[in-house]
Amino acid sequence: MDISSVLQGGYQHPLSRSWQSQRTLTKSMLMYPIFITDDPDAEVELPTLPGQKRWGVNKLEGFLGPLIKKGLSSVILFGVPLKAQKDMSGTPADDPKGPVILAIQKLRSLFPDLYIACDVCLCEYTDHGHCGILHEDGTINTEPSVARLAEVAVNYAKAGAHCVAPSDMMDGRIKAMKRGLIDAGLGNKCTLMSYSAKFASSLYGPFRDAAGSVPSFGNRKCYQLPPGAKGLARRAIQRDVVEGADIIMVKPAMPYLDIIADAAQLAPDHPLACYQVSGEYAMVVAGARAGVYDLKTMAFESCESFLRAGCTLILTYFTPQFLDWIES
Repeated sequence: MDISSVLQGGYQHPLSRSWQSQRTLTKSMLMYPIFITDDPDAEVELPTLPGQKRWGVNKLEGFLGPLIKKGLSSVILFGVPLKAQKDMSGTPADDPKGPVILAIQKLRSLFPDLYIACDVCLCEYTDHGHCGILHEDGTINTEPSVARLAEVAVNYAKAGAHCVAPSDMMDGRIKAMKRGLIDAGLGNKCTLMSYSAKFASSLYGPFRDAAGSVPSFGNRKCYQLPPGAKGLARRAIQRDVVEGADIIMVKPAMPYLDIIADAAQLAPDHPLACYQVSGEYAMVVAGARAGVYDLKTMAFESCESFLRAGCTLILTYFTPQFLDWIES
């Protein structure tokens, strides 16, 4: 055998195997998505999202306190208004007494070192369930949609969010949000993390059950990216970099590793996030329950693939387990 053919000597030991990875998963790389509802005492299990719940603000201390002691450093909040009066412009999104703003204030008070990101979208708050404001014919009305989303983002930042993360996929919303943050004196105080390449995926079902954000008609294929649209994803990433995004995100993660790798090349000076979405998480859990593989092993394999593709931040529902697994 030729000398150059022998590779196994380089990874024959557990430690030398770890040296083969350019990045190793750490607790600080994990951001935990949590659902906040407008019942302050809620603790509601989500059947399609195993192990996850909707939480009321009064339950956050007991829920997150033990995780923070284990090393949880960041969360992203998704509002689930079950009692609010929804309307065409998503008025409840930035209600000062709504679940997201109350949760920001509560968490800032309880856990001063916890990094708080907020998803910015209108779908949970509109009476039609779409991510923007609509024309009479049901199509997206871009300009007022962008203005409203920017308003929501600024109000979350004013409430104390460290990061606002628009997931709506409206054209031009990053520029509008950055301008809004700057004009409010928050441009250097709040991170703008863009869902730059968010695809129209079949993997969002459990999330939509959890957030109550299923469209009342049609679908979101005219603003979320087509699954095969590699070039369009690359253009969206480059656009958001130019418009002022501080962090770039790809969503979903595992089916789009090529897009993550592209993003790492297109925006090499930006942190790169991916969202292991609800359907990905549910599939991994279901496979483990069926005996297909070990849950911990598969969870690590999935996240290590994201790191290998170029990610530095992972949004995942496995965060609580990883806090234990990484410790051990």
